[in-house]
Amino acid sequence: MRRREVLKSALAGSVALAAPAVARAQGTSVLKFIPHADLVSFDPVWTTADITRNCSLAMLDTLYGLDAQFRPQLQMLAGEVIGSDGKQWDLTLRDGLKFHDGTPVLARDCVATIRRWAKRDPLGSALMQRTAELSAPTDKTIRFRLQKPFSLLSFAIAGYSCGIMPERLARTDAFTQVSEPVGSGPFRFNTAERVSGSRAIFDRFDGYVPRPDGVPSFTAGPKIVHFDRIEWQSPPDPATCAAALMNNEIDWWENPTIDLIPQLQSHKNITIVVKDITGEIGCLRFNQLFPPFDNPAIRRLVMAACDQREFMQAVAGAVPDLIKTDVGIFVPGTPLASDVGVAVTRGDHDTEKLKREIVAAGYKGERVVLLGATSIPAIDAISKVAADVLQRLGFNLDYQALEWGTVVNRRASREPVDKGGWNIFMTYLGGGGNISPAGNTPLRGSGDTAWFGWPVDAKMEALRDAWFEAEDLAGQQAICRQMQQEYFQAVPYVALGMYDSPTSFYSYLQDVRDGYPQFYGVRRA
Repeated sequence: MRRREVLKSALAGSVALAAPAVARAQGTSVLKFIPHADLVSFDPVWTTADITRNCSLAMLDTLYGLDAQFRPQLQMLAGEVIGSDGKQWDLTLRDGLKFHDGTPVLARDCVATIRRWAKRDPLGSALMQRTAELSAPTDKTIRFRLQKPFSLLSFAIAGYSCGIMPERLARTDAFTQVSEPVGSGPFRFNTAERVSGSRAIFDRFDGYVPRPDGVPSFTAGPKIVHFDRIEWQSPPDPATCAAALMNNEIDWWENPTIDLIPQLQSHKNITIVVKDITGEIGCLRFNQLFPPFDNPAIRRLVMAACDQREFMQAVAGAVPDLIKTDVGIFVPGTPLASDVGVAVTRGDHDTEKLKREIVAAGYKGERVVLLGATSIPAIDAISKVAADVLQRLGFNLDYQALEWGTVVNRRASREPVDKGGWNIFMTYLGGGGNISPAGNTPLRGSGDTAWFGWPVDAKMEALRDAWFEAEDLAGQQAICRQMQQEYFQAVPYVALGMYDSPTSFYSYLQDVRDGYPQFYGVRRA
């Protein structure tokens, strides 16, 4: 089996698996949606936040899309020509593509977007390491000349974070947010009606040309818009969200709080379903720039104290069938997952012993700033459990309970804690990175270009490079076992177990796509 089929098999195998009032949903041309968090950035290169991902899927389009089996399909492209030696790819844009500012989409816009994206994305960097030339020989042609064949090229640039934007914006430094929400996707971001902390609006982009062929599936195929306007109403407390859905004041709640699912299930007109098969892996992320978590021995001891079941019970205990434990770096049961080292995820409950070992490892009582997020209940829950664990371990804990948007901004800071920095933040890992190293951002050990926390791990980087070169699934699996062994030694983050996160919507909504929230295709029956 060749490498392109290997990835397809690996990814396809995973499929078997007093609050503010909310305005009433009304009219066939408006869809009212409660996202899991307020939108804090529309730049999918600058941040990996899921709320930005959702925005990008509405606002940006991609050269390729991914179908429900994670197979790349032509999206903004009319065609591709791959040289017989696999080293030259000529990609041709479809006719009629426009940006929201009215300018045509040109190949040079795509080249600039790819270059910027590749500076932050793990799969993008692997692609560019193998690229001798990326150019736009004509306004319609994007050319890759590779140093050696890279069969994952189309899969790499199909991800939402490689959404095409105008060259003038794509020239922005990859570590700086772009200044305008301009894309070429089916919806235009309505800047005039944006209310920070409360509302984000997306209007149908009349200049969008859906592709004329293909099957609608995940982010691939024709993106037909049936609503003139998508209104995101930032989440008040979960009970208000549940009441709004049950009273038909909204159409769709992205991620209902798990303990409210039994209540929602009692309503005969509400659909509750898991659309995202990659799940949510809880994540305790360390900042390795400063003590005490620049010390891998201390990171390992924190991991040893974390019981995945304890963390996931705090989030999804009301529906325990959604919970998975013994989670390493990939979703259990998927082709690249491994049981190497997972016994440690069950937790060492001898706290006094661990406290002594932490001091012996070099902890000197430094203040530890933990960033929790009160505005996302699932993160709030694991943040509180983590705070309790760290306090019992004897850390001088400064637990800062913040709004998620503040966490997103703070985690980008490389300053020490006495200048507004941080030591730990809590989040969830989802998407393709949960089933393959190809897009697994938190595993990167590339220092300054790594994900927030900036670990340096040459062994993990070498294993990742070797994975891309493996010729068959067995070879990939062997490397992933080594990657998981290194993960448990280096501990770039602590996996806290996982749960499948359902979405909920009124049953009159039809054709809600699998995967992440997407607002094209969905219609009111």
